Amino acid sequence: MTNTPPPDPKSSQTTALGFDEFIAILVAFATVGAILVWSFTRRDSGWNLNMLLPSPSPVLSPSIQPNPALSSPVPMVEPNIGSNANALPSSPSAPVVEPSSYPSVIEQVSPTPKLPAINTDPSDTLQVLTPVPSTANAIQQPFSLVTPSEKKSTIPPPIAFTDVPADFWGRRFINVLSSRGIIKGFSDYSFRPNQPVSRAEFAAILQQAFDKKVGEKAMSEDKPLDVYAFQDLTAKFWATPGINHAVSTGFLTGYPNKTFQPEQKISRVQVLVALVSGLNLKTSISANQALTSYIDAKDIPQYAIDKIVTATANGLVVNYPDSKVFAPNKEATRAEVAAMIHQALVRMGRLEEIPSQNIVRLSR
Repeated sequence: MTNTPPPDPKSSQTTALGFDEFIAILVAFATVGAILVWSFTRRDSGWNLNMLLPSPSPVLSPSIQPNPALSSPVPMVEPNIGSNANALPSSPSAPVVEPSSYPSVIEQVSPTPKLPAINTDPSDTLQVLTPVPSTANAIQQPFSLVTPSEKKSTIPPPIAFTDVPADFWGRRFINVLSSRGIIKGFSDYSFRPNQPVSRAEFAAILQQAFDKKVGEKAMSEDKPLDVYAFQDLTAKFWATPGINHAVSTGFLTGYPNKTFQPEQKISRVQVLVALVSGLNLKTSISANQALTSYIDAKDIPQYAIDKIVTATANGLVVNYPDSKVFAPNKEATRAEVAAMIHQALVRMGRLEEIPSQNIVRLSR
């Protein structure tokens, strides 16, 4: 037997209490340390740790830059501090922004996702930001590959004259001019194609066919011809406007005794001389080459030879019934005048050519 003294009950209790307290202290420090470590790692969460930290300071999550446009720095964001500065917020919240004072700061505080930069060219950026018009607005105007010129008027049908049969040689010339109002018939719906034409009637037809001044001898509009220079004309005469136009544009002239002789019948050679003069036509063809087209070329007046050569070369001469018979001094009929006026408009490019065996054409 060993003589070991029995343990002291008081000493055992003291040792047990000291060990428990030591363990509790270790646990307390470990807990405090864990809380401190957790708090430092969670600084961006926005929690207020004033209860645990000795000197709390509010931390704002977004980095606010002063607005350079303002004259002095002004605090844009205030921390969320209520009546109890040490109270923890119920949930993390964004910083409070002052209302409506600085709208530009709101855009800074509320970050927006940045698009990847595709092209830094400012012009391209403007093109991307410019709204594209809708299809409905894009096709409001009609699209055409052809530049529009003068608006073409609808040509009415020709007048059905009672005395111009379908097989009449000049019917097509008459139809084209009558449908355009260049020539007119009479009140009984007749055209009287074989009736001779007076100088006054021819002047009126010229005014309708060539309503614009086309000759070199055209006078300015502010200085019209004084028709009273002709002793046989009056202002009330029905053909005075047409005669004024024909003389001022160089188609017709008066006589040396200061007369116009409006009622005189105009001859075929005078019709062609007037058209060549008014349109100022030219040719390089010789007289021998042109006049061989007519078997009666010797009957052409000397003053008119050059004009007839030019008229022949430009396709203005229309002979009926035989294209080789010119008959220069014969009175021109209404049908013949219509045919020659038509050919002059073809020469100007205003009408399409009509195939006819009565048109004199020079052999090439």
